[in-house]
Amino acid sequence: MDNAIKLDFKTLLEKLQQAHDLIQQRVAAAINQGLVIRNWLIGFYIVEFEQNGRDYAQHGERLLYRLSEELSKSGLKGMSYTNLTLYRKFYLTYPHLANIARNYLPLDANLQPLAEDLDKWQLPPEQLLKKLTFTHFVELLKLDDPSRRLFYEIECIKGDWSRRQLHRQIGSLLYERTGLSRNKESLLAQVKGEHAPINAADFIREPYIFEFLGLKMEEAFQEADLEKALLHHLQSFLLELGNGFCFEARQKSFLIDNRRYKIDLLFYHRILKCHVVVDLKIRQFEHEDAGQMNFYLNYHKENMMAEGDSPPVGIILCTYKNEAVVRYATGALDNQVFISRYMLQLPGEEVLRNFLMEEKRRLPELE
Repeated sequence: MDNAIKLDFKTLLEKLQQAHDLIQQRVAAAINQGLVIRNWLIGFYIVEFEQNGRDYAQHGERLLYRLSEELSKSGLKGMSYTNLTLYRKFYLTYPHLANIARNYLPLDANLQPLAEDLDKWQLPPEQLLKKLTFTHFVELLKLDDPSRRLFYEIECIKGDWSRRQLHRQIGSLLYERTGLSRNKESLLAQVKGEHAPINAADFIREPYIFEFLGLKMEEAFQEADLEKALLHHLQSFLLELGNGFCFEARQKSFLIDNRRYKIDLLFYHRILKCHVVVDLKIRQFEHEDAGQMNFYLNYHKENMMAEGDSPPVGIILCTYKNEAVVRYATGALDNQVFISRYMLQLPGEEVLRNFLMEEKRRLPELE
């Protein structure tokens, strides 16, 4: 003990913090790698059964539904049909993770991965698993083009992005913008400076991790939470499009005959010189929704339009289960004028529909 370093109180605090951070990072990395490989193995065995299963014909297209039902009965979390489909795609997209998977669960002699050699669009498994969580892979699996996927893998690893940051950069078309930029290094450096690195505490809060460890999320997403989250991301999404949207208000209220009405999101479009009213419904689209939106537009036209403004337009977005409906409402605006002028500046219905579907997949499923 004579050679022991004598600590002062400040150094003691630093040592304790360092010990905690180091162990937390190592535990988080181990949990992440275990979760990623477990999901990869699930996809691996599903594909192998589809190709060589002795009784596959008895299940056919219902295989994943049957698996989901039986695995859920046994108490396994995260085994929905949607997730099993995701795990299957994960294996097919990243077959080269097999070398690491063998360290966890030796593969049967007749179970060979689809491919082991890296091609030009693949990073080494060790690089992927050192930095990327499974939620990162969920975002990357939405990219069918291998070159786009590789670009975001590299930038995500270099920038230490969180899943949210990766999602944002994919949505902002960073890959396409980089290809068009004359100064690619400057653009990527600017993007890197926008992000705070992911830390172990943020990672441990991921819903997939809670399911994997058999824990429950303390805050379950109820319908109001889902609507709030979608509105928040929709607001950011429209502003990031860069098509002239300027945010004005959220839950904008107005009073008619002692009854209060609320507009979910209100934007002003500086190019069209008009207001854009956005109404979000967490249910199926109903014809009454169009009538309600036209009511909002007529009120706005009569009471809120300033001199020089063009007539307002409305966007109705309805999302229910795996469906998304987008409708433009034009009030009394001539349809030809709307198509020839407004639609040149506003996002198309398919763009908004894809946004809704991706956001629904990203958020935790409602019980």
